[in-house]
Amino acid sequence: MGALELNAPLAPLSWFRSGGVADYFFKPETEADLIAFLRILPPHVPLFVLGLGSNVLIRDGGVEGIVLHLGKAFAKASKEGDTHLRVGASLPDVKVARLAASHGLGGFAFLRGIPGTIGGLLRMNGGAYGRDAQAAVRQVRAIDRSGEIHLLSNEDMGFAYRSSSAPKEFIFTEALLEGYSEDPLVITQEMQTVANTRNTTQPVNTRTGGSTFKNPAGQRAWELIDAAGCRGLRCGQAHVSHQHCNFLINSGHATSAELEALGEEVRKRVADHSGVLLEWEIKRIGRPLPPSEPFVFDYA
Repeated sequence: MGALELNAPLAPLSWFRSGGVADYFFKPETEADLIAFLRILPPHVPLFVLGLGSNVLIRDGGVEGIVLHLGKAFAKASKEGDTHLRVGASLPDVKVARLAASHGLGGFAFLRGIPGTIGGLLRMNGGAYGRDAQAAVRQVRAIDRSGEIHLLSNEDMGFAYRSSSAPKEFIFTEALLEGYSEDPLVITQEMQTVANTRNTTQPVNTRTGGSTFKNPAGQRAWELIDAAGCRGLRCGQAHVSHQHCNFLINSGHATSAELEALGEEVRKRVADHSGVLLEWEIKRIGRPLPPSEPFVFDYA
């Protein structure tokens, strides 16, 4: 059985490289290992599944209960039939895009632009460049807190914009995805277009958590943020990206408190300017620590 680690640092697992420790950290070696662990875990103990940490802000006071991290045992992938892929929940989205291309399966190039895992894609109906998880998912395998296995259809997942209504306690372990036959060269070119667009419009290779806020209906979050004068806004060593102002950047040793305070200040200024209250897309988890002094906002 995987080892249960006490007071495990989580900042190295977050793209922001900030945040506190997990009370307990567990990395199962197999699905059977995960099921056995869940069956002995008291139901009142909080449990959070952490993937690549690309769309999460871990607060400085750490995370209560168990942080579960699915490793290589949940990163397997195989082709089934002519148009389907069975992929593990811890497999990075970009690897699924490449695997699909190698098999001549279209419909997955959008995954080249999502820096997360399949598990996160399923939970938030991740999407980019006009396509999302809902368009590809045919079945999802999940395990509940009592260790029971569930098979969910696309309809069972309750996909909506950047969300799923599947029970929050469900831990996704794999998914069956459906694509369509396509020339591998065409797929590769589409993936390159996605990569080039992302590289030129987003702050890649930085300490960021991806898109910070959801797009309001009929509007773009970045345009609202820009119109409110928040491009380059800074709190300590956290700042709003100059390149794409729906991204927050840890430009040095920013605390999670600084990053969250900056996001809340952006929300306030957008609401004051346009009347729109932006909704966080980044998931914020854990216990906040009170600031040692008031936050100061200026421009980078």
